Amino acid sequence: MTQTILTAENHYAGLDGWLRDHDVKTVLLVCDESLGFLTGITEKLNDIESKPVTVVRFSDFKPNPAYESVVAGVRLFRESGCQAIMAIGGGSAMDVAKCIKLYSNMDSDGADGAFLHLPIIPNAIPFLAMPTTAGTGSEATRYAVIYFGGKKQSVTHDSCIPETVLMDAGTLKTLPLYQKKATMCDALCHAIESIWSVNSTDESRAYAKAAIEGVLTNVDGYLAGDEGGNAGMLMAAHLAGKAINITQTTAGHAMCYKLTSLFRIAHGHAAMLCDRVLYPWMIDHTDRCTDPRGAAHLRAALDAIGQTMGGRDARDGAEKLTALFARLDLPVPQATAEQIAELTTGVNPDRLKNHPIALDETTIRDLYHHILR
Repeated sequence: MTQTILTAENHYAGLDGWLRDHDVKTVLLVCDESLGFLTGITEKLNDIESKPVTVVRFSDFKPNPAYESVVAGVRLFRESGCQAIMAIGGGSAMDVAKCIKLYSNMDSDGADGAFLHLPIIPNAIPFLAMPTTAGTGSEATRYAVIYFGGKKQSVTHDSCIPETVLMDAGTLKTLPLYQKKATMCDALCHAIESIWSVNSTDESRAYAKAAIEGVLTNVDGYLAGDEGGNAGMLMAAHLAGKAINITQTTAGHAMCYKLTSLFRIAHGHAAMLCDRVLYPWMIDHTDRCTDPRGAAHLRAALDAIGQTMGGRDARDGAEKLTALFARLDLPVPQATAEQIAELTTGVNPDRLKNHPIALDETTIRDLYHHILR
């Protein structure tokens, strides 16, 4: 799918064009609390409402959004006569908006989890997404996560990918430094894992390499709050999202989810903790490769990561990743034996299928010991 990329230039002239081209009279705006800190787009929304275009705002959801929130959003979309959807925010806002798009034309009110069991019928509802962090790349992927009855539900369909993305570097200005570091790490880990994934293709590798280069080129300006650095990091995260849309993530992400909840650290921080250890471990264990393309292919992929990071080979790349982690000054949690055991048994084996080296329980436990020295 080819996405149209708009910018904030000329007071969001591209957004005006999107509304006009789709003849939008009423739009559902799915937004999280970050909108309150974004002066530019808030002023633009007020301007849009004076056109007049009716902007129906929906923010009745929390991080790790519940299925019931999506049902409420679908109901509001239908009752308000919306013709289009805008999502402004981080991953949760994107996930909710994606599901509203997928479910809004289903012949159901969604009661008792009905939307999760009905076949998805693609629709042409105009959908624009504006990310407010440079990390998840959710605006470029076909994945959404919601929770029903306390259980995670992974929703996947090409029809939920926004056809238009609005990028505004100004949205990153108010992010706390820790969040900037963590989301950047998420984007970098997406790209790295995409390259070594068993599902990698020429297209995904091109996206991933461009993403890694974008992260490393823009890291200084981004962390300093420079507009050019912010814009470059937004695009790097978007490209990493396009890469994992093809390949999905691998063991680094499979192992990081429990770290996030157990130690109350950001998702990208946890992913970086894992991948900085996985990368050199994989270099030493390519003989255990399970990728059908063979160990030589895996070694070439690991070398490609290192070379994209500015090194000579995989060893150089692993050292550069370790050095970047140290430079970011992100803490390494200290784990008890009981916590290591909980982490080891908490890894979802389905998420390991994309990893090119088989990981058994003993190996995962040993890796966690290295991750949490």
